[in-house]
Amino acid sequence: MKPVLLIDFGSTYTKVTAVDVEGEVLLGTAASYTTVETDIGEGLQNALAALEKTTGPLAFAERYACSSAAGGLRMITSGLVPELTAEAARLASLGAGAKVIGVYSYELTEEDIEDIAAAKPDILLLTGGTDGGNSACILHNAEALAKIPPLCPVVIAGNRSASAKCAKLLDGWTVRICENVMPRFGVTNIEPTQETIRAIFLERIIQAKGLSKAMELISGIMMPTPAAMLTAMKLLANGTENEPGLGDLVAVDLGGATTDVYSICDGSPTRLNTILKGLTEPRNKRTVEGDIGMRYSIHGIADAGGIPRIAQMAGIDEDRTAELIDYLGSHTDTLPDTDELRRLDGALASVAVETAVRRHAGRLEQIYTPMGEAFAQTGKDLTLVHQLIMTGGAIIHSDRVAEIAQFALQNRSDPYALMPTEASVLVDRRYILAGMGLLSEHYPDAALRIMKRELVPA
Repeated sequence: MKPVLLIDFGSTYTKVTAVDVEGEVLLGTAASYTTVETDIGEGLQNALAALEKTTGPLAFAERYACSSAAGGLRMITSGLVPELTAEAARLASLGAGAKVIGVYSYELTEEDIEDIAAAKPDILLLTGGTDGGNSACILHNAEALAKIPPLCPVVIAGNRSASAKCAKLLDGWTVRICENVMPRFGVTNIEPTQETIRAIFLERIIQAKGLSKAMELISGIMMPTPAAMLTAMKLLANGTENEPGLGDLVAVDLGGATTDVYSICDGSPTRLNTILKGLTEPRNKRTVEGDIGMRYSIHGIADAGGIPRIAQMAGIDEDRTAELIDYLGSHTDTLPDTDELRRLDGALASVAVETAVRRHAGRLEQIYTPMGEAFAQTGKDLTLVHQLIMTGGAIIHSDRVAEIAQFALQNRSDPYALMPTEASVLVDRRYILAGMGLLSEHYPDAALRIMKRELVPA
């Protein structure tokens, strides 16, 4: 037996997973409060003590970790056109596992600079212009940022003709120059930027988040938890040379503050007479709905679904529904321990999943041409994706996952939303996916086989 420990330092809980990579089996899981305010290692030790009660003493050969503690990796992006370079910058940041707290387009104003300084991001991503195209915007923005004291590392991934000039303008800042996120009109190139963001996370963010002590406890590099999740989803979909994957998939991670959605598929138009409008999105895509969460962002779910609809779905009076939502929003540690709360949580989860997947998916727009009716598609077409993965605290503890998962599918009320039309549903009951993303960096075959064994039908 070769035990390996996988650690996820979350904002609220530190989750640990023990696996035997030789036997390719899951040995146990446990969780404890993160204790980021004091010593993050304290929360880890508490989680390990809980794990040992299940597994017995284990001498771990290796330890790997990811983290979203203390807000995770907070980024601000700046681009030229909202639908093009600004959107490419956002996709690059999200795919690297960041929480995008601001997206700016065109030339930054004095008010924009003040807002950026107040937000205190961990990384700034500066983009704009295709290679050989517009350079005035990105140069203006670099000059505007140079007028304030350095805030954080800056990644420059815009028009290559202007990158060196931008770096000179940002004298005193820590600057990394990458390949352009959109070298040609409508063509994205986000992987080099994602690799740079991850490198900065390893070098700078770990210390800034108070995780440097935790580094002494692990064998391998840390990454943002969402990046570990995306890595796991790519492995599960694509497989390895020795083990087939499941094929194209969509995954939903429903949390207390945000809802993350992942899609691993091409997403090209599948309907006849359809043209693609805007950017060609990456095969491996992640989005984050910061206003959709089961506790901290519960009012965002209420706004998206409406109190009357949520009340009807839960079978609760509208006034009582509004009262309970207000209570849960201010008592975020409340568990659904009554029938009333379980019904309300089921309704909220359904609306959250529906809203997040609809925003993640592409959309059709009916247009008319000299040749007759046609359609313009923006975003990814997910209609032919037949595998849906569900995870997150509100999901893994629910006995209504199959019912909730149906809200991730296309429905008659919005036929132009390119959500999956039908799907088999697998549930991450033991919360192992981020850990499997970590494990896959070193033992991809074992990680894939464990996922295929541990993910269970809804």
